[in-house]
Amino acid sequence: MILADDQRRIVDANGALIKMIGYPRKEVLGKHLWDFVVGGPLLNPEEWAKELALQRFDGEASMIGADGNVTVVLWGATSELVTGKRLVLFVAMSTSRWGARFRREIVTNGETASLSPRERQVVRLVATGASGPEIAEELHIAHDTVRTHVRNAMSKLGARSRAHLVAKALGEGHALN
Repeated sequence: MILADDQRRIVDANGALIKMIGYPRKEVLGKHLWDFVVGGPLLNPEEWAKELALQRFDGEASMIGADGNVTVVLWGATSELVTGKRLVLFVAMSTSRWGARFRREIVTNGETASLSPRERQVVRLVATGASGPEIAEELHIAHDTVRTHVRNAMSKLGARSRAHLVAKALGEGHALN
């Protein structure tokens, strides 16, 4: 996790992020997010302002570590006004050190569809860390039905993995409805 200010400077970072990028904590705090992203900022200032206004957003970034290795990160973010300052919490939902592709290609027709109430319910449970069998038991449905709901939700939101699904659902507000 990374906590950043509205100028994209890192205010805080958890141990997992520090370990992933391999820089000492003191070299991370105060730096811009893009200092650790291949190719620099993902968003120009206008795009960043638009995302901040949405308060929830997600994406994918290739982060470069101190050793030069690149880790692709699927992330979700939420923006809040805290003690008069706009802060943004970034959470890595999934990482890949073996390439830019996660489990599947995004297949969409250019638009995202709305999730059904049951798909939202399943995505919320996936977001809590529940496994397919646990979700099936809680909702009194078959495990194969859970898989179908997850697959349909992934298709509708253009997600490549369950982690990407959760990031997109949080970023777009689907899982919170």
